[in-house]
Amino acid sequence: MSNPRVLLQTSKGDITLELNAEAAPLSVANFLQYVEDKHYDGTVFHRVISGFMVQGGGFDEQYKQKATRAPVQNEAKNGLKNNRGSIAMARTSDPHSASTQFFINHKDNDNLDFPSFDGWGYAVFGQVVEGMDIVDEIASTPTGPIPPFGGDVPTTPIVIK
Repeated sequence: MSNPRVLLQTSKGDITLELNAEAAPLSVANFLQYVEDKHYDGTVFHRVISGFMVQGGGFDEQYKQKATRAPVQNEAKNGLKNNRGSIAMARTSDPHSASTQFFINHKDNDNLDFPSFDGWGYAVFGQVVEGMDIVDEIASTPTGPIPPFGGDVPTTPIVIK
């Protein structure tokens, strides 16, 4: 099975992702369906923590949450690691709540790997293959408190085109 690639065009530059459909078939199919539906167009990176990760895919430029389909089952037991440059499904405290939001690891985050702190972990489903410099740029952008979020929101929105 080939690993699909997705070009994530952002207001900071392009990031090319290679998805691992063999290790994370549900997460990859879910992500690709949202890409095909143009769900991510106009969403922002709403949580950016340098030395940790950059998260996006769920909110528009007015910080309004976009509608989602049903969540996918957690695939964190797939052997893929939350290493620098990997892309993983964001979720709530419910291990099976991932839908549209994703994060790109800015550093190795072994604490997010299965079994993690909650017995589950965060499902990695791909890797940045080009544009890690753009991820670094996003991670270093100034952040502040912007409702309805805490203090990790870029003060200048970083938009997924």
